[in-house]
Amino acid sequence: MQKSTASTAFEPGGALDEWDELTPAELARMLPRVGERRWSQRIPALYPVAVRYHRARRRIEWMRSSTPYARDGQAIDLPVRVKRHKSLLLRQLGETEMWMQHNKVTNLKLACEQVDGVLIKPGETFSFNKLVGNATRRKGYLKGMRLSNGQAKPGIGGGICQLANLLHWMVLHSPLTVTQRSNHSFDPFPDNGRVLPWGVGCSIVYNYVDLQFRNDTDQTFQLRVGVGDRYLEGEILAERSTSSSYRVFARGERFLRAGAEYFRRNEIWRTVIDRRTGAAIGDELIKENVAVVKYVPTGVNVIDVDLRQYPPAS
Repeated sequence: MQKSTASTAFEPGGALDEWDELTPAELARMLPRVGERRWSQRIPALYPVAVRYHRARRRIEWMRSSTPYARDGQAIDLPVRVKRHKSLLLRQLGETEMWMQHNKVTNLKLACEQVDGVLIKPGETFSFNKLVGNATRRKGYLKGMRLSNGQAKPGIGGGICQLANLLHWMVLHSPLTVTQRSNHSFDPFPDNGRVLPWGVGCSIVYNYVDLQFRNDTDQTFQLRVGVGDRYLEGEILAERSTSSSYRVFARGERFLRAGAEYFRRNEIWRTVIDRRTGAAIGDELIKENVAVVKYVPTGVNVIDVDLRQYPPAS
């Protein structure tokens, strides 16, 4: 691999220690073995069949599950704000047609109605899919941009993953425990106005690709979300102050090129801080992300990788 200094955007922790070596996650993404690829990846026509299978399997899991899911909500705010965040509704994403983003706003309003005010009591688990449900035309959802099976294309309910992204980012700044979260397997657009680190987003596919987080504390939390004039807005509220605050950041960011394909890699970390003293308690690795890049990276250094030096896929 040709050594190069990678971009350090969103990277207060510095670059990787070993730039000459691919990580196991990078190798797995860049040299996927045939036996590890899903049938729907090998034969795209099987994708709808796979979706129906996974949906049926998740319904059975829900019926058999003893997990207490958050369902109750209230209009009155809990007194303490744990985290607030907002994200821009309309962004210029490559050559994406803006009509899909305007439709996304409608979809987000409908999804927010199902989540806003929900209480997550001690021991309960929040499930995005259980609360929002299936985004269908009958419910008023429109065609927005969906990232599905390696492609960005119009689809009913497209764009509601922005709400999941917002929730996940806020939860990382709280004592709530993320139990299910799947990120997109590809990076579709350049960082045009990106505020959060790449790699903290969520993929949502009803009903089997979910965002779930559990309340392992002894107090109740509340989610408030809504669509404003320019932003998707959210808050996590609590009954009383938490003992810790959190700083979430990315490190080890780099772009790789193998033949005609580009890949992106980083790590998402969280620093836990004692709210009383301001001292850092420790750092936690949240996730290592590796994804196929669907655009030609510009303005960043790219590391060329010669995959011939690695064992061939089998």
